[in-house]
Amino acid sequence: MKDWFVLTLAMAAACAVVLTIVVVNNRRISDDDDPSQTPDVMEYMTMMIGVVYAIVLGLAIAGVWEARGGASETVRQEAQALHEISERVQVYPAQVRERIRADVDSYVTYVVDSEWHHMTVAGELGDKGDVLLNQLRRDVTDYVPANDHEAQAYQPLVDQVAAVDDARTSRGQGAGDTMPGVVWFGLIVGAVVTVGLIFTLQIRRTPRELLVAGLFSVLIAFLLFLIWDFDAPFGRGISATAQPFYDLFPDVLK
Repeated sequence: MKDWFVLTLAMAAACAVVLTIVVVNNRRISDDDDPSQTPDVMEYMTMMIGVVYAIVLGLAIAGVWEARGGASETVRQEAQALHEISERVQVYPAQVRERIRADVDSYVTYVVDSEWHHMTVAGELGDKGDVLLNQLRRDVTDYVPANDHEAQAYQPLVDQVAAVDDARTSRGQGAGDTMPGVVWFGLIVGAVVTVGLIFTLQIRRTPRELLVAGLFSVLIAFLLFLIWDFDAPFGRGISATAQPFYDLFPDVLK
């Protein structure tokens, strides 16, 4: 709440300073002043506001797009690390190998069939996933290699478990919305101001002007929708998917 108060205070102070300067300066203008000799600043101000808002929109789109790309890469890394564990454990005895692969399959099945839906709805990971990952970690780390060949595979397996844990943590951090509320406040207010400035340019009801005004409003609405859709990397239409798990574990996820 403190941040919103500081933001409101800063905006009000900036507006008050500008208006005060304009009023004071207007009172100092003499009666013989010719305003026609002064360039009209309305078009300049309108253009600058549009440029500033376009920059803000571009940065917002770039930010949510990068977050979506990062989410997709996180899912790929998690699935790849799990796949590496299933393959590298081949050098272990059959009983240990099957137990670790069963842990991997259980974790993958839970993530895709249960946790993914929970993550998209609640914006957080499920607790059972942590339990399954801890079980996988214990089965990998508790085994004592019986020979040099198994010993050489031990540390890479431990590293892959750590990679899964790291990717899972990143996935949890990106499960919710990525744009702060104050940014949405600026985007919405900026859209209202930018579209509202159309009416300061003495727009007429000619078909050409109405078409341009309508297309401009539609473009702003589309860009805001695009930002909103990308804002939740796992939860909306154009979002990261669990496809890497399906690609690497086709026998498990049928």
